Amino acid sequence: MSRRLSFLIALCMLLMITAACSNKKSTNPLANIGSKQPDKVLFDKAMDAMKHNRFDVARMTLQTLINTYPDSEFIARAKLAVGDSWYAEGGTASLAQAEQEYRDFETFFPNMPEAAEAQLKIANIQYQQMEKSDRDYTHAKRAEDEYRNLIMQYPDNPKLVKEGKARLLEVQEVLGDREFNIGKFYYYRLSYQASEARLKSLVDKYPLYSRADEALFLLGQNYEAQLAIVRAKPVCTGFNTPAGCVGSETQKSKYMEDLTKNSAAAYSQIITRYPAMEREPDARKRLEALHQPIPHPTKAALAQNKAEEQSRHDANTLDRLAGVVKKGPDFSQAAKVGDPTLTDPTPVAPSQLAQEEMRKVLGPPANEHGLAAEIVGKDAQPAANEAAPRSDAPPASGQPFARVNTPADPNELKPAAPDPNELKPAGPADPNELKPTANNQNDAALPPPVQLNEIQQGPAAGDAAASSSSADLASDKDVSSSKKKKKKGLKKIISF
Repeated sequence: MSRRLSFLIALCMLLMITAACSNKKSTNPLANIGSKQPDKVLFDKAMDAMKHNRFDVARMTLQTLINTYPDSEFIARAKLAVGDSWYAEGGTASLAQAEQEYRDFETFFPNMPEAAEAQLKIANIQYQQMEKSDRDYTHAKRAEDEYRNLIMQYPDNPKLVKEGKARLLEVQEVLGDREFNIGKFYYYRLSYQASEARLKSLVDKYPLYSRADEALFLLGQNYEAQLAIVRAKPVCTGFNTPAGCVGSETQKSKYMEDLTKNSAAAYSQIITRYPAMEREPDARKRLEALHQPIPHPTKAALAQNKAEEQSRHDANTLDRLAGVVKKGPDFSQAAKVGDPTLTDPTPVAPSQLAQEEMRKVLGPPANEHGLAAEIVGKDAQPAANEAAPRSDAPPASGQPFARVNTPADPNELKPAAPDPNELKPAGPADPNELKPTANNQNDAALPPPVQLNEIQQGPAAGDAAASSSSADLASDKDVSSSKKKKKKGLKKIISF
């Protein structure tokens, strides 16, 4: 009996414990909210599926939560988790979908703390797809822009900002190496303006680049090569000038002086900004050869450059071999200290450098063509218009036969126009003209008999005077044309 009683008591205790466990609230570590609602159940199932790499099941569960409970407190975390599922799945297509989900999250929830996390993951997506410096740099450039957006848009999140700055230094190391290789390529191809544009943009944009001293030294060599070319150019004289000549001796000396100063400035920047790097002794030697003053670096600049050099990782033989096989870039030479550049300086265009060189060689266009312009003051007034000269006015002194174009005077006497009814003497008779023959006055008055095959004769004597008077009024051109018509008519009749 006692055994049965003890067994019943133990069974009751077990049932009570089981009931208590079933009524216990489950907590969500992400939302820090205890709930037994169905939206929370769906969210927990999705998180469990993601832990076991069942990303399709997790996304379907999260999408069910979003569509069924649009007012749920888990909506924000569910949208972010959808992007996380694509991000964890990996692959080019999945990463592109994850980026879109993160951008949608920033659009719908810009004020939530997780928006900075979404921006960091967008930048990391581009970071993971970066290639080496001599390959396509599209992802590297996009990664630089996204990390900059993270640092500037979410400065109140120091943890994520610190991570973004470290990644941005690595990205800028890759982009800087690309610019340096392009500048060196143009230098060896003797395209000095293109090389100068790349190298100047590099040292201005990425001062923490691991080979910044090498870029500055190559820039100084670039200016010295241009200096040697200008020194060998002849001076332009007269109209028959040789090709590639310099405008004048003054312009040539001024251009050479500018190139010397630019070269000395590049070498001096190595000494003042990168005194702990390898090219510092070479820069001193070049300044001595150019007879330029040698600057001295400050202690702060020396300490800063030493800290930058010590933060870089020295690659060993194994790392170099791995870099050959590795698809992505090598970040070992990136600086671990210092602040990356957040804004791009004004880019230097090769065409702009070529135009400046042309102005230095040939001078400004006004000096080249000998043109001058008169500068009129703001208060200057134009001279009053002079009166038009008259035809009856005496000529100016010293110009007795000067002709002046003046308007016609209405009172001036002009020759009268010819009268069309005026009688003029008749011209000489035409020997080819056909005239009637008359034996006496009576026969002359009678018309000749009409015959069918006879050529028609000219007009009578009474009509001859009228025709002669009217023919005198015609011009020579009309007369010549009428003669031709008559001759053509006669030829036609005769041929018939």
